[in-house]
Amino acid sequence: MSRISVRGFAVASATAVTAVGSVVGVASGSTAQTNNDLEATAAGTTLLADIPAGQQVEVQTASLTQQAETMAIAADTSAKKDAEEAARKAAAETAIAKKKEAAEQAAKEAKAAEEAKEREEAEKAASRSKTAAASASDFAVQSSYSVAEVQAMARQMIPADQFQCFSNIVDHESTWNYKAVNPSSGAYGLVQALPGTKMASAGADWQTNPATQIKWGLNYMNERYGSPCGAWDFWQANNWY
Repeated sequence: MSRISVRGFAVASATAVTAVGSVVGVASGSTAQTNNDLEATAAGTTLLADIPAGQQVEVQTASLTQQAETMAIAADTSAKKDAEEAARKAAAETAIAKKKEAAEQAAKEAKAAEEAKEREEAEKAASRSKTAAASASDFAVQSSYSVAEVQAMARQMIPADQFQCFSNIVDHESTWNYKAVNPSSGAYGLVQALPGTKMASAGADWQTNPATQIKWGLNYMNERYGSPCGAWDFWQANNWY
């Protein structure tokens, strides 16, 4: 390194990089730009030609190595950025898919619950509307009926799962006396209809036929409270229905 100082060598090395690039530029057709670059370089720095021949190879090799490393770092950074972006995109898509799946599952469960509720209500309605084995017209008309006979009628006309509730109400209202009259209000019969004439909708013999009264009482409890047990729940809370 006899022709330039250490500092000069560093400058020369940097210049060499420019020179190498300039040579490549000439090869690709950028002649005018290359000449300008060379002139600018020559004005303030030591040219590659001023470096001893043995050291020129070292300078050129170092320049190419540095360029390769720079390109490798840039490529690695770009690859990492692309990988991170892909990971973020995949995570977002996964989150959206899971949210959609959860919403669909919730909708299915809600629909299933609603259908189950509808089935249950339909079954209850069917249970309320059906009678056991007899209707009011199935019983022969008698001049009078005992409590046991009236209760037997009711057991055949009231759904089994509702009979006890119906019986509880009748026990409190009339003690199974189909001719019972409330002296203060005028309520009449087994279920104490008020007024008693309401029971005419179930049959013209409402005053003397307990089967007609049972029919009317069952319809009343179903329509107003949903069932005899619904009516009994209300009665317990209010002492009337």
